[in-house]
Amino acid sequence: MRAFVLTDPGEFEVQDLPAPVAAPGEVVVDVERVGVCGTDMEFFTGDMAYLHQGHSSYPMRPGHEWAGRVASVGVGVDPGWIGRRVMGDTMLGCGSCRRCLRGRQHVCEKRQEVGIRGARAGALAEQLAVPAVSLHVLPDSVDAVLGALVEPGGNALRAARAAEARAGDRVLVLGPGTIGLLVAMFLRAAGAEVHLLDRPGNSAAFARSLGFGHVWDEHSLPELPFDAVVDASSAAHLPQRALEAVEPGGRVVYIGLAGEPSRIDTRRLVLKDLTAVGVLSASPGLDATIRAYASAAVDPRPLVAATVGLDEVGPVLAGERPQGAGAGPKIHVDPRRAPETVGATPMEGMEMPG
Repeated sequence: MRAFVLTDPGEFEVQDLPAPVAAPGEVVVDVERVGVCGTDMEFFTGDMAYLHQGHSSYPMRPGHEWAGRVASVGVGVDPGWIGRRVMGDTMLGCGSCRRCLRGRQHVCEKRQEVGIRGARAGALAEQLAVPAVSLHVLPDSVDAVLGALVEPGGNALRAARAAEARAGDRVLVLGPGTIGLLVAMFLRAAGAEVHLLDRPGNSAAFARSLGFGHVWDEHSLPELPFDAVVDASSAAHLPQRALEAVEPGGRVVYIGLAGEPSRIDTRRLVLKDLTAVGVLSASPGLDATIRAYASAAVDPRPLVAATVGLDEVGPVLAGERPQGAGAGPKIHVDPRRAPETVGATPMEGMEMPG
């Protein structure tokens, strides 16, 4: 099979590798779509923290937002999985520690992460081997494009739920990249009045095209009472801005990660009687995200700007935008797509991991 492999920071190859064989408890999936994420870009640049902490190393195969069809199963796996359309949880806990036994495998100290951590190869390949227990079935109404958006959607759904916004509540989302826009979509579906804060100079046209009329930058943000604030940015100063913007008694949700430490004034947190929540993983939100997509309560398709083949992944990770790409922040990969010789333009920066 063909697979995209990062060999060093800024170095990559599309390699011909042996097709995976399902180990006991695993399945092999024919990959149909993969989303390119901000985490993948950090591996490309060498900035990803796991590389410096010993959790990841080169060579590696990224790709953790995926959808496909089960092609074969290993010993101990129900053969009924074969032919089923699926996506998979990124977080693979050890299954026996205290956290895993309490249903928190996504924070297991010994966890593997597909395409990210623990030498678990990712989905930027024609086939992928994963544990059967990590699979989630996709209904007919959730095609491969939506299926590859379930993983980022699960993160966003958890952040939106953590805001505990009720119908009529006003919520501010910082950073309208893929995750921020998905958070906004889930909040809107819950009946909240959603406001978005973008970087100065960025165009608000795309967010407005999705039906979000309240799009601001830091200079134009009105002084309104926000019942909750979700920080989905990668800006180190915005976690503190979130505390300043939220109403007393409100909630602040942190899902974005900056490249340097973010500092907040905990006096503001206490004196405003706030609740602060951190969201790491999509794991607890995957099934609910699939249901939301299947019912069309949330439609993230416009976020996908282009679909490329494996040979075009390197330039995308380097920050180039495929020629003819739409305005959305997400690039998808079809691993079986034939190579194309097309030009590219610099990719617009998004203040958002993922």
